Amino acid sequence: MSLLLKKAFCSWLCPVGTLSELLCTVGRKVFGRNPRLPKWLDIPLRGLKYLLLGFFIFVIGAMSAEAIHDFMSTTYGLVADVKMLHFFRDIGQTAAIVIALLVLLSMLVQNFWCRYLCPYGALLRLASIFSPAKIRRDAEACIDCGKCSKVCPSHLPVDQLVQIRSAECTACMACVAACPAQDALQFSLVPRKAPSSSERWRRRAIRPATFAAVLACIFFALVLVAKTTGHWSTNIPREMYIDLVSHANDAAHPGM
Repeated sequence: MSLLLKKAFCSWLCPVGTLSELLCTVGRKVFGRNPRLPKWLDIPLRGLKYLLLGFFIFVIGAMSAEAIHDFMSTTYGLVADVKMLHFFRDIGQTAAIVIALLVLLSMLVQNFWCRYLCPYGALLRLASIFSPAKIRRDAEACIDCGKCSKVCPSHLPVDQLVQIRSAECTACMACVAACPAQDALQFSLVPRKAPSSSERWRRRAIRPATFAAVLACIFFALVLVAKTTGHWSTNIPREMYIDLVSHANDAAHPGM
């Protein structure tokens, strides 16, 4: 999805991203605004998600395919999702403090988790660099009102660029929706060579409704393929899984 349509999963489908946007809206109403961190702090913090991604890649990459299969076949691996549910149902003091801190920071700083800490978002950002679709600004149609940059959740200078090539762009189309000038901003398929007229860009433009439909098709097509090929549901017999779930709290990590 990111290879085709930028980091659209984060802005259109991710439930954590949706929660982050709601917290940001609540914070704006409670505190009056969502302050932007200065660049000397913002840029280093953005690197944290890549460090976390690198850590997970290192840990998983150091394991052989057999080791990963053996881990997933342990009692812990089979009920890892249930143990995660129990983690939030019977949350400890330390975890509650960390989550409360993240909630507060998300209310103060727009998309705090997504912008600075999400390793999955970092992976999608790297993939989105190769996407042929990008937000494009038609300088001739632009009226230089600056509204696009003000609403951009990634704080990108949309009004100063011709194409938004930044990996931080989530293709949320907030800038396109805020633009008062017709066809000044469009989410378009970018060819190798720049077109000679804005009319060609209009023919390549992807409308929001089309964009949403393509995302839905990709998402549900992957689910359908997984179900059809037998990769969606567990191969464990239901009776065995129910028994494992009832003793999920007793399952310990193999490395502990």
